[in-house]
Amino acid sequence: MSFEKIRNTLAGDTPGRGTELNYFRIGQPEAAKKVYLQAALHADEQPGILILHHLLELLHAADEAGELQALFVVFPMVNPLGMADIEFGQHQGRYNRASGVNHNRGWPVLYDAVGEGLAGRLGDDAASNIEIVRGALREWAEQLPLTTAFEQWRQIVCSEACDADYVFDLHCDDDSLLHIFTIPQLEDNMQLLANWTGAAATMLAEDSGGGSFDEVWPAIWLRLARECPDKPLPLPVVSCTLEFRGQFDTFEELNRRDAENLYGYFQAQGLIDGEARGSAGKARPPTDLRATEMLRAPRAGLLAYCVELGAEVNKGDRIADLLVLDGDDAFIERVPLLAGTTGQVISRASRKYVWRNAKVAKIVGTEILESRGDYLLSD
Repeated sequence: MSFEKIRNTLAGDTPGRGTELNYFRIGQPEAAKKVYLQAALHADEQPGILILHHLLELLHAADEAGELQALFVVFPMVNPLGMADIEFGQHQGRYNRASGVNHNRGWPVLYDAVGEGLAGRLGDDAASNIEIVRGALREWAEQLPLTTAFEQWRQIVCSEACDADYVFDLHCDDDSLLHIFTIPQLEDNMQLLANWTGAAATMLAEDSGGGSFDEVWPAIWLRLARECPDKPLPLPVVSCTLEFRGQFDTFEELNRRDAENLYGYFQAQGLIDGEARGSAGKARPPTDLRATEMLRAPRAGLLAYCVELGAEVNKGDRIADLLVLDGDDAFIERVPLLAGTTGQVISRASRKYVWRNAKVAKIVGTEILESRGDYLLSD
């Protein structure tokens, strides 16, 4: 039995800016499977912190009872750098202040880092190939630069995530229903996760265009399998982004149930023994992310929504009105914002003053939208 808290200090780039990064390792290091979970990569998205707090309690009890069949690595607040980003009394946390880069964009392309040197080392045994690739990833992570606080932080995170069998990144949207982002190759497993978590939608894209955290870990395996078709290279990692509703949905009982449902999913995967937790329902089947419309404001204004979260809408339906705030028709004209697809409204803006091109709603449909292009993420 093992429940270990690990504390790291990230050396600051300027005096007085050292930062503490804490995480937990629960279970035996030699376990056959490894589960990596993190919350608040976007540091302004915090329901996952409370969910993982409750999950830690469950994992600790399971560890003491000898019921864990996997090593669980849990970062309840993975981005302390972002948590420190407070300006004029408002927490920011979504972007790296030094570079302006979104904390969940631009994670390394692992094939570029280690892939080309692996082709000649792979053999005819799938298990051996998995260990060869993971060994290369561990070596790569150990050698990452450690100059800035940002680099130190990424090195620790990559070192723990690079050889995990499950990588779950807990986020939230603005004002939203629970939903999941993942790759098409994991569709069946993610249907099970959606059933357990009660996700309103599961959206699939192998490459959504931004180098998000959950996509980089399976990407190297998919690329290697295409580059080495004569070698057995299964996809050994289940990776996703879990959007646990909206930014204000941090509530004790709600997030406790979320933790129990995650625990139940891991039990169903054979990773935890013991008394069953949570309950599984029947979620909607996954859809292509290119079929999800990101409805945006054509100009600045004040939103007045005409639909509730979860509403089923048809193409052309009015989602909101935008009250014009300037010009000849200021405070008189209302610009209707219409659905560009048929589907379910799963997110809205909580702040009703919006500016040009701000996201107003996310509508999950089934028809591929050519207008979506190659960059499928929101800002």
